[in-house]
Amino acid sequence: MSYAPSPRPTFDRPTRIPFSQVTRHLWGDPEAGQVDDWIYVSSGRIHQLVFGLAPGRAFRHSPEFRTVFGADEVLYVLEGEFGCANPETGEVLLVKPGEAVFFRKDTWHHGFNLGTTPVKVLEFFAPPPSTGTSGAYARTRPYVERSRYERDEWLGRLPMERAPCTTMTPLRDADLHWRLEGERQSLLVGLYAATEHLTVGRARLLPGQQSDIMRHGGDCGLYQLSGQLNVLAPEAEGQRWFDLEPRDGFFVPAGAPWQVHNPGATPAEYLFGVAPRYRPD
Repeated sequence: MSYAPSPRPTFDRPTRIPFSQVTRHLWGDPEAGQVDDWIYVSSGRIHQLVFGLAPGRAFRHSPEFRTVFGADEVLYVLEGEFGCANPETGEVLLVKPGEAVFFRKDTWHHGFNLGTTPVKVLEFFAPPPSTGTSGAYARTRPYVERSRYERDEWLGRLPMERAPCTTMTPLRDADLHWRLEGERQSLLVGLYAATEHLTVGRARLLPGQQSDIMRHGGDCGLYQLSGQLNVLAPEAEGQRWFDLEPRDGFFVPAGAPWQVHNPGATPAEYLFGVAPRYRPD
């Protein structure tokens, strides 16, 4: 049986992506498991999606669907208790809402719902599938025939020694690199990752606050976490002012100016990914 490749929605201008209009896709096969995908954007520079797992469900890999890619990835847990495992090394992480995990190219990874409620995970991926870093790349990597989810070499050594997780990095608030961005230091940003391929962070605006005008050296994908958020795209043709609600996305092409405003009475938070370069220069 042949399976359809993941869709690649992309845009050529600043664009609001309402949750109700996000591209839906079912990833996987019976051996790898099947995963609900909400694909926000898959441009020539960045791939952004949310995937979901029902309680008791998991994704692994199969000859057709190999979960090892030529990209940097950040997975941020929106809901539920997510188990992220490397079946090649036996490393396992338990990632809870508001936490993330980062790994680089050539990292095999499986995902599990380890709780009693649905899991939703936001994923940023770069270089994106359109550059050949997903399925085509995965088929060039040595295949993992037998998965393992334990590291028996550490039995008898805990807690006297700390067992390092060498291929996947768990990221919690204490691990973020915090910045106050803009000439007025008005935008609080915490970075989960900032590599040569991908920068992922979380930003917060207080009620009535707005950022400076921003530009990036790569495509930017945004995911609205909480509160109200307005986005101004001052040089866009046609619509330039956009209202966002939680679960909405927003796309800004490389070099385009944009600004965020919080018109609400409570703080607003959003996640973003930029690829390849965060700074415009």
